[in-house]
Amino acid sequence: MKRLASAIIAVVCALPFALVIMLSLAHGWRFPAILPHPFTAELWRSIVTGRVDLGAVFARSAALSATVALLSTAASFITAKFIAYHRRRPLLLTLAYAPYVMSPVILGVCILYLYIRAGIDGTFAGVVLAQTIFAFSFGIVFFTAFWNREKLELEQLVYTMGGTTRQLYSRVLLPLSRDALILCFFQTFLISWFQYGITLLIGEGKVQTLPLKVFDYIGEANPGYAALSSCLLVIPPVVMLWINKRLLPRIL
Repeated sequence: MKRLASAIIAVVCALPFALVIMLSLAHGWRFPAILPHPFTAELWRSIVTGRVDLGAVFARSAALSATVALLSTAASFITAKFIAYHRRRPLLLTLAYAPYVMSPVILGVCILYLYIRAGIDGTFAGVVLAQTIFAFSFGIVFFTAFWNREKLELEQLVYTMGGTTRQLYSRVLLPLSRDALILCFFQTFLISWFQYGITLLIGEGKVQTLPLKVFDYIGEANPGYAALSSCLLVIPPVVMLWINKRLLPRIL
């Protein structure tokens, strides 16, 4: 019974992915046909030939998410250390949740004026900075649990034995936190990868990412390219979620 239930759940979860892949390979789907016909790789070939700019958009989205993940993971790793050992830890940790109090769209509207005044609206750097606000907060919450009493005692032990700060991080803390850093990088990458509202507001439509392209094609009533964009959008998260699943038990 459990195997049957698991199989049904697996099929139900796989159906949306199968539908998107099928639509990206469909040349036409006309009533009363149950399935599209014929199937062709024409849409996928259009990426290689450059007929559509999805290849460039995919690269831009990957570069944007990787930059946000790298900045937020590095900054939150250090910031969480000070928060974890601070006497006002509960208050500071509560403030870390502040960006999630309101939706990204509302926050984007609130800070858009500052970006316009700074001249970074509609730029790659502006979108990176805006998305890092959310990813950085997530990283702080993630790493606060990592910085426990055991890490503090290890730090004190290194200093007691004459170690420097550089040796503390390079030989003790960074090797010890390698899996946690990788996991945080992947998860903040996904936060940025699927971001739509704040990217549209701060980027002003000039910084095109895959989520924006998906909605653009849906608005144009172009299911083929919408499905193709969705396939590209799903590839990195599927790979990273699989790696997360392998790393999480080792960290916990």
